[in-house]
Amino acid sequence: MAFVAPQARAWRTARTPRSRTRTRTRTDNARTVRTSRTATVLTGAGLVLLPWVMVLAKTMPQTTEVSHWSTAWIGLDLMLAAGLTGTGTLLRRRDPRASPVAAATAALLVMDAWFDVATSAGTDGQGMALLLAAGAELPLAVACAVVAARRPR
Repeated sequence: MAFVAPQARAWRTARTPRSRTRTRTRTDNARTVRTSRTATVLTGAGLVLLPWVMVLAKTMPQTTEVSHWSTAWIGLDLMLAAGLTGTGTLLRRRDPRASPVAAATAALLVMDAWFDVATSAGTDGQGMALLLAAGAELPLAVACAVVAARRPR
């Protein structure tokens, strides 16, 4: 599977010697155009979200009752367990796929810390939420971000 993943292909080709005089092909040009379009779409989507956030800030209720609350939190914690375990396993094997798994896990950890602290505000659990965020979730997110930022070897 590692030899099929795009990260693994990039890792394999980065280790093989290349000619210093490489000419651009039609495939390279098409790839550049696709990347440019993708970048434009993603940037536009991010900018479109900003006015939507303002609408939400003005219209969302301060409190609400939620169905399946425990299912949502259990699902998030299962995703975190899978991400942390997967990152550790891939890192131990020196698999280049550890990097994207670590990046996703870092994002989930930051999100978990944010929602734990935000939803516990004004309750007895706020101290524990802050302690877990500062002592576990955010340090683990930083560790995952460091793994994600490394180049595969």
